[in-house]
Amino acid sequence: MARYLGRHLMVKGKYVEAIVGGFKTTTIRLGIVKPRYREIIIHGGGRPVAKATIVSVRYKRLRELTENDALKDGFKTLKELMRELEDAYGRLNPDDTVTIIEFKVTEKLSELDASKPYMGLEPVDIARLALRYLAHRLSQSDKEILLELTRSNSIRAAALKKYGDISKRYLIRRALRRALTALIREGVLKVEDNDKHI
Repeated sequence: MARYLGRHLMVKGKYVEAIVGGFKTTTIRLGIVKPRYREIIIHGGGRPVAKATIVSVRYKRLRELTENDALKDGFKTLKELMRELEDAYGRLNPDDTVTIIEFKVTEKLSELDASKPYMGLEPVDIARLALRYLAHRLSQSDKEILLELTRSNSIRAAALKKYGDISKRYLIRRALRRALTALIREGVLKVEDNDKHI
């Protein structure tokens, strides 16, 4: 049975440096995994680390994995990759299906630019991250606004849907600024200059 990957790809913290450095460009998952979206956010070590685009998705039997698959996944040898897969999933059968998700990092979330609006992030990314990491700290009103933004994918459309008036965009922007400030304060996102105006 297939599993689906949403907008968030979770990896072990030990892989973050290799992903951000471009040495790990795939993730291999047991079973059939079908991404729902092309644009994803990669998380590791308890926080978001990068935005990425899914380049390809391939399915293979475990026995069909190659040294090249291991290298793209950040391992020196196929044997090392197999050990890691067994550590993650337990005893494996050579006929088990694996999914190879190849991605390209498009933005490192450790290099946010404090001089840009919303630190250079897309408003919808801020909404998704806040809902994922800070849902218990957000007001009900902010949760509703951010959720609508994730559905409509635009500040203008969210204002129209939520308030019936695009001139209410300022309410969406206020919720976004509160969410971004909280994400930085809680250490979910890191910027070099936290004192700059958001």
